[in-house]
Formats: sequence, structure tokens, C-alpha cells
Amino acid sequence: MRRNPVLPIMERSSVDLLDVLAFVRVVETGAFSRAAERMGQAKSIVSRRVARLEEQLGARLLTRSAQGAQPTDVGQAYFERASNILAELEAAEEVVAEAVTQIAGPVRLSAPLSFGVQHLAPALAEFAAEHPKVELDISFDDRPVDLIAGGYDLAVRIGQLKDSSLIARRIAPVRKVPVASPDYLARRGRPEHPRDLAAHDILLYANETWRFRVGKGWEHVRGRPRLRADNGEMLRAAAVAGLGICVLPSFIAAPGFESGELEPLLRDYPLDEGALHAVMPSRATTARVRALVDFLAARFGPEPSWDPCWMQGGC
Repeated sequence: MRRNPVLPIMERSSVDLLDVLAFVRVVETGAFSRAAERMGQAKSIVSRRVARLEEQLGARLLTRSAQGAQPTDVGQAYFERASNILAELEAAEEVVAEAVTQIAGPVRLSAPLSFGVQHLAPALAEFAAEHPKVELDISFDDRPVDLIAGGYDLAVRIGQLKDSSLIARRIAPVRKVPVASPDYLARRGRPEHPRDLAAHDILLYANETWRFRVGKGWEHVRGRPRLRADNGEMLRAAAVAGLGICVLPSFIAAPGFESGELEPLLRDYPLDEGALHAVMPSRATTARVRALVDFLAARFGPEPSWDPCWMQGGC
């Protein structure tokens, strides 16, 4: 790939942009005093900046007189190019300023599949309708993604977050609940204590271990699984079919409670609680990303609508 010939010159240069700006302002105003007033600096500082620039470039750029300052021939050529560069820099700053203040432009987002389909999809559609200048690029996948390497602006994640350089905002609690179908419970009985699960068919999410609050401590339970899956929808379908007991996030279990296809178990022994987070690289500070995170926090938090009142400590 051909390299830009300007880059080596820029890399070797030790010219201070403020020195260049001082020179440009002197040429534009025709006097050091007027340039100093325009820059909000002392005349002596502006003079020193221009002198330093001339020394670094090895050329006299200005002819000074009692009437003011005029560029030399080489100074005029330098002014024309330097002023164009400064104008481009100002335009670049305006682009950045617009990006961080206007709710417009692309947002690339990653989210887990089940939550994404059930809850995030309608929320994102509503957000897009409210902000027609935002371009959403959405990926639903239960596998963790590298936000920085993948070019993502935002990820919705569930559970405990690992320490990282990412910025995280807690959106809402994510509570888990053991469930089974009425048919399964009629055949195998209802567990009354976490230790009773050892006698039941267990449906596990990957290699999870269940951690129940028992008294003032925690009790870990890991029964012999009849089925493993890496998707909550699959586990719910297996539980509805009467294959065993599984632990589901409440946002997946809630429709089963409403339809009567599933029943909650061991309500006196809560499982450890996770959370729904919006996670962003530190670079993703644009107004559109902030607006989307604020929208999700208002939509799902502080208490999610899918949780039964008894899971929120009410009723």
C-alpha cells in the first residue's frame, strides 16, 4: 500500500500547532497586537510563538514594521497551506462535536438471543421509530463477543461482569427461578428444599451450578442432568414437556407462569441474582449510544415488568 508522502514529514516535525495558529492569525489581522487580542493572549506570547516557528522552520515568515507585520514570499506560501490545514482541523472538530451531541448515526449492538428476541427487539424498534436518524446494526448471539475487536458500540449482557476496561451501566436485576411443569410435579413430587433436587431430573444450562440462599449461607446444588442446552428457550420447552426441573431467568419463565405451563419452585430459597447491563467501550461516548442506554434503562428498570411481584419482594 502506498504511504501518504505527508506523513513522514508530520512524524519528523516538532512544530507546535499553536505556533502555526499564532502565525496565521498575525497574517490574517496584519498585526501582532490584533492577533493577540483575537487569540486572548499577550502580544509577547504571540511574538514568541511566531519566532519559535520561524526558528524551527529555518525561514523568516514575517516582515515586521511599526505599521504591523506582512508575510514574506515563503511566509505567504506557508500561510496559504497552513490556514487550509487549520480550517480542516476546525471542520474535523465540528464533525466530532456533532457526533457527540446529535442523536444520529450508526450504533452496532450485541445482545443475548432469548432476551433479544423477547424483550429487546420491540424496544429497539420503538427506539428506532423515535430516532429516525439512528442506524441500528443488531446481533443476537449467546456467545460473548469482543466489543472492541468486533467494532461494537454497545452490548447488553446478563450476569456478573468481569473486570475490564469497558464502561458498564446496570439496567435492571435479572432473577432466576426453578421451574417445572404441573405434569412433572404430579409424577415426581414437589421439592421442598434445595437438597431434594438430587432426586429429580435436572435440565441444565451448559455447565451451570445452582446456588441457593439457605438461612444465612449459600448451598450449591448440582444434580445429574437429563438434558443440557445452551439456550434458555430450549430449556423452557423441555420443562414444559415435563422432562424435569430447570432454573430459568424470570424473563424466560414468566410466559410459562402466565399460561400455567410452568410452576415456580423453592420460593423460600432464592437463587443468587444477576443483572442486566449495558456495556460500552470507552470510545462509545456518542449521543446516540447514550440515548439508547438511557432508553433501555427507562424501559426495563429499575424493576423489570416481567418479574412477578413476589420476586420483587412485594405481594
